[in-house]
Amino acid sequence: MAPDLRELSPRAVDCLKVVYKLSERGDRVTTSAMRERLAALEPSGQLSDASVTQLFKWLSEHGYLSHTPYRGVELTQAGLHVALELVRHHRLLELFLTQVMGYSWDMVDAEAERLEHVISEEFEDRMDAMLGFPTVDPHGDPIPSKTGEVAQLETQPLSDLEPGTDAVVRRVSDDDAALLRYLATLGIAPGTPVRLLERTPFGGPLRVQVGEGAQSVERAVGPQLAAGIRVATLER
Repeated sequence: MAPDLRELSPRAVDCLKVVYKLSERGDRVTTSAMRERLAALEPSGQLSDASVTQLFKWLSEHGYLSHTPYRGVELTQAGLHVALELVRHHRLLELFLTQVMGYSWDMVDAEAERLEHVISEEFEDRMDAMLGFPTVDPHGDPIPSKTGEVAQLETQPLSDLEPGTDAVVRRVSDDDAALLRYLATLGIAPGTPVRLLERTPFGGPLRVQVGEGAQSVERAVGPQLAAGIRVATLER
């Protein structure tokens, strides 16, 4: 029988979700990275590297994590099942909050964090059906299916495009609400057509055409910001 996220403490489930999200981005899971992420989820909690190490140890002993020298912590199949279930809750909630309840995309991550542990499977199923069985959330992150499949999107950082290349934004990070608000002022969101016009020298900003036709505007996008915007190139 597959493990149920309700059998674990919220902190333990959050830990598995963070391992998944860091691995999804290709980042190594370290004790300090986990402490920072969990502290953001539990502002009033007391967290130290030692307490995170104990959490890793407990999850490993119970079959949810494995530790490989020089590779860090990784999810086992049991841990992946729990992480995907919580990620599915979170991303469906984000879409529900934006499309049905009118939340802006910079507010939904925090609200979804509060709700993701407590919704029932029936609520999840009804929400999924109401939204038309979506495959991505408002930020372009893939929503795991009920059975744990995750669509793999072929994307690359905006910063890697060659000048003159047309693309469409597919995914942005939801970790920073202020960053999302800034992207909104630039008109950049999943589904937005973009064209890299110029990469200015000496680490300067990228000149990017945002939108199409008469509605398009030129924006200056810093290299660090551009590196976090995932796009898919278009054939012309």
